[in-house]
Amino acid sequence: MVKAVVGANWGDEGKGKITDMLAEEADIIVRFQGGANAGHTIVNNYGKFALHTLPSGVFYGHTTSIIGNGVALNIPILVQEIKSITDKKVPMPKILVSDRCQMVMPYHILFDQYEEERLGGKSFGSTKSGIAPFYSDKFAKIGFQVSELFEDGLLRDKVARICETKNVILEHLYHKPVINPEELLETLREYREMIAPYVCDVSSYLDRALKEGKTILLEGQLGTLKDPDHGIYPMVTSSSTLAAYGAIGAGLPPYEIKEIVTVCKAYSSAVGAGAFVSEIFGDEADELRRRGGDGGEFGATTGRPRRMGWFDCVASKYGCRLQGTTDVAFTVLDVLGYLDEIPVCVGYEVDGEVTTDFPVTCKLEKAKPVLTKMPGWKCDIRGIRKYEELPENCRKYVEFIEQQIGYPITMVSNGPGREDIIYRESPLQQ
Repeated sequence: MVKAVVGANWGDEGKGKITDMLAEEADIIVRFQGGANAGHTIVNNYGKFALHTLPSGVFYGHTTSIIGNGVALNIPILVQEIKSITDKKVPMPKILVSDRCQMVMPYHILFDQYEEERLGGKSFGSTKSGIAPFYSDKFAKIGFQVSELFEDGLLRDKVARICETKNVILEHLYHKPVINPEELLETLREYREMIAPYVCDVSSYLDRALKEGKTILLEGQLGTLKDPDHGIYPMVTSSSTLAAYGAIGAGLPPYEIKEIVTVCKAYSSAVGAGAFVSEIFGDEADELRRRGGDGGEFGATTGRPRRMGWFDCVASKYGCRLQGTTDVAFTVLDVLGYLDEIPVCVGYEVDGEVTTDFPVTCKLEKAKPVLTKMPGWKCDIRGIRKYEELPENCRKYVEFIEQQIGYPITMVSNGPGREDIIYRESPLQQ
């Protein structure tokens, strides 16, 4: 049985907590795309953690955590992350890394920084983690697979060949120091020592696990609107953020993915540039940012203040549709308890016409939000465990959004802890 946990929007929806929660019932958790450019925040008995590469299920002794072939693997960051959790007395997790996984090279991070510098005001708001240069090289067929670390002759030849092309760009486009092939080769040999204990034929391992009836959880990074095909291109990430890609990025048959839990926030937030129709500014945004998340809305990787907005039904309905949602997990509902009334974006006005369909980026840039105001509930809902015990206006808010997006909200998160979750029967499941 395979389940996926993915984001409906711009990322930062609270997927880490939901994955951590569902991992309790899972045997294997797989990261299937992205790199260390986005983080998941987890709060549990060991403390508070910001994970960037490790799957969010690493805190359970019974689970195996897998880095799938679709991930942009930064080996030093992975090793550092393992140390950061074991240093806090978390038992050493069982970790496997696909031998087909490709590595973020030290020069990918440099190229990412240099390109953002060169673009200046026209930059993509990258986290400068090397992700775009990594995926560019992967598809240009000049990336390095983990398996290649163990073939010394092949590695030496490839390093020499790739340094030639990279150094031309470094010298003539960026006017920066060139790469020394011997130094790079030495770095890769260090990477080999670091990663050797974890390397495995992951696809074959997962095939056996499925035949044994194990439960596999696929953990996505970012959300639908950051997908390179279906998102707000070009202000997107460089790997598919959709559940469908989980089959490719883990090495599984697509028909094995039976449940797709799509995570939506009770309001909107985004890190990085790009169209964001329901965005709010000034004091209104500051107040929501300060109260939001656990300790405020700041990027788990960058620490950047997140851009804030009201819940966007147009973007979320689209996000859920593209993911193939079976269940919606609705997070941080408790944050909105301070508001007298809560605006919800129910449509976009584009060139004088109102639409509830999510448009392509060039039209999205012109869209204005059509807002409906819902009455607030003006109280703290943390600690409530039953849906019917939520204030009436709070339930009305959840039900209104469910009706607008057309997908069943079966989980409502009302706090940062693992236990802060309300399960709900949805009329859309009937």
